[in-house]
Amino acid sequence: MAEAPYDTVLQNFRLADGGPPGQRLALKDGRIAAILPADAPAPPASQVLDLGGDLLLPSLVDGHMHLDKTLFGLPWTPHAAEPFRMSRIATDERLLPSLPLDTAARAGALIRRCVANGTAHIRTHADITPAFGLSALEGVLAAREAHKAAATVQVVAFPQAGVMRAGGKPMLELLDAAIGAGAELVGGIDPCEVDRDPAGQLDGIFAIAEKRGVGVDIHLHEAGELGLFSLLEICARVRAHGMAGRATISHGFCLGGIAESKQKAAAEMMASCGVALVTHGAGSATMPPLMLLRRAGVRVFCGNDDVRDTWSPYGNADMLERASVIGWREDLRHDPLILELFSMVSSEGAAALGIADYGIAPGNPAHFFTIAAENIPDAIGAHPPRKRVFYAGRLVAADGAWGQAA
Repeated sequence: MAEAPYDTVLQNFRLADGGPPGQRLALKDGRIAAILPADAPAPPASQVLDLGGDLLLPSLVDGHMHLDKTLFGLPWTPHAAEPFRMSRIATDERLLPSLPLDTAARAGALIRRCVANGTAHIRTHADITPAFGLSALEGVLAAREAHKAAATVQVVAFPQAGVMRAGGKPMLELLDAAIGAGAELVGGIDPCEVDRDPAGQLDGIFAIAEKRGVGVDIHLHEAGELGLFSLLEICARVRAHGMAGRATISHGFCLGGIAESKQKAAAEMMASCGVALVTHGAGSATMPPLMLLRRAGVRVFCGNDDVRDTWSPYGNADMLERASVIGWREDLRHDPLILELFSMVSSEGAAALGIADYGIAPGNPAHFFTIAAENIPDAIGAHPPRKRVFYAGRLVAADGAWGQAA
């Protein structure tokens, strides 16, 4: 008997572009082999799945997460830290090693929740500190390996406790070792407020990035003019090291607290240097002007940040719900703006993470999900559970839960 030309054919679905009804999606070897018109003969396939008229969307991208800190997989754990950074760092050092589940198990539980919510690509930060060494990174890498058939996980070596205040040269050597061990980007944090030595931190991490040929992703919580100073210092180094397109500022709260003229100048600088911004729409901080940044040519994408972890008890790893929060805070009400918002949790994030061949098109990897929604604005506004989640053509989650439906 001749082998069926397709592994799976999907039918009775709607694409976001509002194309003609009755199309079929043919999958082969983990990729989208063809989008067949309604009047094409029914193609032979190993299996045919009816999607019940649901909307089919490309997989989501979570561009900023902390898999190593999560408490997923554990019973509810009351928040223990005081509301300032150094207390949270101290709580991590005390609490995380005492948990009954190790980093790999907790990170794995959160990856599975991400996948069940339609996310296929994650950028996570893993704490590299004198207290933890490379142990948090090793746990995240183990979780990544265990779930490589359902998601990609890109790791930032993150100096949560600072660089210069955490020892300077020994800390930089530890960050360098983290890249050697499997992290793909070098992180940084508040060069002025945390280290009080912006040149020392930034020169050090950019030297590692250049030596290793990797990108940078720097947490910037600093407010107002201080944060703007750090942002411009980061941009200058991105330009000097020829790292356009490989640098991200996480949060960038300062951009929401300066005059509009300075916002525009900073946006133009970021765009010209190729520096992206990732936001999670923090409720307690000023929002960067996302649309102003996008109009200037800055790549803007989104992430969940802390999800039920030692820094925050909130979150469920749903990037559509996160988009809803960000859209509400940014006052994005009209459908064209909400479509832009969707790009920030999908294609823009994929581009920032270097994900090739992203989207619903022949030849691309078959990473997508289905949802009971009329269109993208409805999907973000209501964010109902994902009906089916596919990764490389395989059904990896259904009805909002990890694993195939019965």
